Amino acid sequence: QVQLVESGGGSVQAGGSLRLSCTSSGESLRDYAIGWIRQAPGKEREGISCASSSGARPWYSDSVEGRFTVSRDRERVYLQMDSLNLEDTATYHCATCWAGIKGYDYEDWGPGTQVTVSR
Repeated sequence: QVQLVESGGGSVQAGGSLRLSCTSSGESLRDYAIGWIRQAPGKEREGISCASSSGARPWYSDSVEGRFTVSRDRERVYLQMDSLNLEDTATYHCATCWAGIKGYDYEDWGPGTQVTVSR
């Protein structure tokens, strides 16, 4: 069973960049599709990416397409976030993911890492 944990969050000014990392302290995440889902107070949760175990052609939500980039090596999944704006402020969770009936579904969420974008 994967036990996912995120790191790399922090505070950044609008227009800046952060890189988040996701690892597993349990079963290796190497063979799992891993995505990122974010949640902010007063907003609905939003899945923003899902990358197959190969890392080929990851899916991105329209809200982050062109600004965020997923990459992965054998034991770690990264979320490179560029051109951050105020609407990106949220707690970011990595999770196992798959394409479901109503879009992408997420499971095995990590505890999350906070990203705060300021003016």
